[in-house]
Amino acid sequence: MSTRPMLTQREAAAACGVSRTTIRRRREAGDLPGAFEDPKRGWMIPVADLLAAGFRLNAPAPADQAAEAPAGAAATASGENQDAAVLRTELERVRAEHALALARAEYGQKLAEAEAEHLRVQLAERGERIADLQRAVAALTPAPERAALTPRPDGPAVPGQAQAEPVPQESGPRRRWWGGRS
Repeated sequence: MSTRPMLTQREAAAACGVSRTTIRRRREAGDLPGAFEDPKRGWMIPVADLLAAGFRLNAPAPADQAAEAPAGAAATASGENQDAAVLRTELERVRAEHALALARAEYGQKLAEAEAEHLRVQLAERGERIADLQRAVAALTPAPERAALTPRPDGPAVPGQAQAEPVPQESGPRRRWWGGRS
């Protein structure tokens, strides 16, 4: 005998606030895979299948059926043991949802950490590239201007991270490299 809480098709319809036809159609569509036919009681529907199919237990009956069903029909049909079983099933569902949410959060954290590491590596590579380009520009500039372009060993190689102190320029006439006069 199964330890999972089971409801008859009629009890499932009353507990979910839908018609027996709705439960039957969902069972026939395969939405209630654990349902089986008991020779004495008829179709038995696991409460977990009802919850997985999107039904809410103890939902109010639709407006057209509210007048037909007696006020205490759902409560008397289920009984105290069945109420406890429904509560256990609901607790299992909440625990499963919590475990899923926790797994998603842990996955998101690992994904964020991997992305942060990837960005750190890219930043370091770009910093090295900028330093290489600064050295290349410094090598291509005339000697007096080279001091202003050479990265300082105590400062960052990436521009914009810190302000460098201006390098004083020599005053007086400059000579052109071809030997002409200024």
